[in-house]
Amino acid sequence: MTATPGPAASRTAAAITVSDRSSDGRREDTAGQVLVSALHTFGYDVAAPVVVPDGVGSVAGALRDAVAQGHRLVVTTGGTGMGPRDLTPEGTREVITRENPGLAELLRREGARHTPYAAASRGVVGVVDWPSERGAGGTLVVNLPGRPSAVQEGMDVIGPLLGHLVDQVAGGDH
Repeated sequence: MTATPGPAASRTAAAITVSDRSSDGRREDTAGQVLVSALHTFGYDVAAPVVVPDGVGSVAGALRDAVAQGHRLVVTTGGTGMGPRDLTPEGTREVITRENPGLAELLRREGARHTPYAAASRGVVGVVDWPSERGAGGTLVVNLPGRPSAVQEGMDVIGPLLGHLVDQVAGGDH
């Protein structure tokens, strides 16, 4: 099932991979490649993923950059687990204005159909509200785990909802 994004402004998305090993070249960024492919499937224009190291500041900075570029949708992969450097949710919370726990729980619940480890994901979903002088709405931010199969499974869950969600975040009608 594919979702059609709403207004032209909402047809771009940013993909961000959060990984120390991918950012320093020790590992290929396969999760980011899966994410970009899935976003294309759901009708979004997206460039190659931005790859940043784990950490609150690197995640928050990459999210702020994507919002400043005008993306209505930003999806991250990686850094949502229980490891000491898995700080994507903390970096995301520094940037989002409003959290949507229901969507994050949907991702965990559906992920548990594939692996019990889905319950360990601490990913968040939320909105970065834009200042009024910038225009209506904001940016939807979704955190997905770093495993390529979990990225595909998460996009299969949330992808069909994206058109409606991004339209709402952009100020569209319910």
